[in-house]
Amino acid sequence: MDTIKNAGNFVSDKITSTAHGASKEANKEVAKDNNAGIGDRVQAAGNALSDKTKETRDDASAEANKQQATH
Repeated sequence: MDTIKNAGNFVSDKITSTAHGASKEANKEVAKDNNAGIGDRVQAAGNALSDKTKETRDDASAEANKQQATH
């Protein structure tokens, strides 16, 4: 039963990691946009960093769940 739970958690973590990755890329584009206001650019850069942290965390959690599901 734990194997099924870990497999489900792996899938969930990969989905959220992918979502954070997409958000990170969108925020990076806003941060680089010379037509955006400086406040928006700074906020987008901060959000991109936050998204990267969350993406990395979710990837690590997914890997741990994958390892537990296969053992």
